[in-house]
Amino acid sequence: MKPFTVPARDQVAEEAKPAFDQYIRLMGHMPNLYATIGYSANALNSYLQYVSAQAKGTFHAKEREAIYLIVSQFNGCEYCLASHTQSAIKNKWTEDETLQLRAGTHPDARWQVIYKVIKSVIDNKGQVSDELLDEFYALGYNETAIMDLMVLINVMSFTNYTYRLIRVPIDFPLAKEI
Repeated sequence: MKPFTVPARDQVAEEAKPAFDQYIRLMGHMPNLYATIGYSANALNSYLQYVSAQAKGTFHAKEREAIYLIVSQFNGCEYCLASHTQSAIKNKWTEDETLQLRAGTHPDARWQVIYKVIKSVIDNKGQVSDELLDEFYALGYNETAIMDLMVLINVMSFTNYTYRLIRVPIDFPLAKEI
C-alpha cells in the first residue's frame, strides 16, 4: 500500500485551509486524521458540516462523546479512541467511565442499552431487534433519538474507517485498553 503522509496546511487545496486554520486556533494543531482527510477539501468540508449539523440533535456534547467512544471501540479505531477519550474527559467523563462505556459496563442502564443498540447496528448492518428498540424507547427516547443516534454512528464510523484505511500517526495520548 502506498503510505499516506499527513499533509501540511500549504499542501492542501485552498478550500481546505479554513478548516486547518480553525483547528489550529481551537486546538493548537490540525489533528493528523483531519489533515489527511483534507487531501479532499470536499471530503473534509462535507464531514465538518455534517458533524456541526448533527450536534443540534438529541444528544448533548457529553453524550455524543460517549457514543463516539462506543462506536470507535466496536470499529477498532485506536486513533478515535485516543482523541475521543480526551474529548470525553473534557466533557466531564472520568477515564474510568470512558473504559466502562467502551466495555458496555457503565452502571447507568441507559448506557448499557445504548451500547447494545450501537453493537446491533454495527454487527447487523443496521438491524436492531424490536425488543431492543423497545428498551431504547422505554428510556424516554423516541424516533427522533434513534435517527440522531444513527447519524452519530455514521459520522463516527466515517473517521473510524478512514483511520483504519490510512493509519496516520496518532497525535493524542493513547486510550487505555479495556
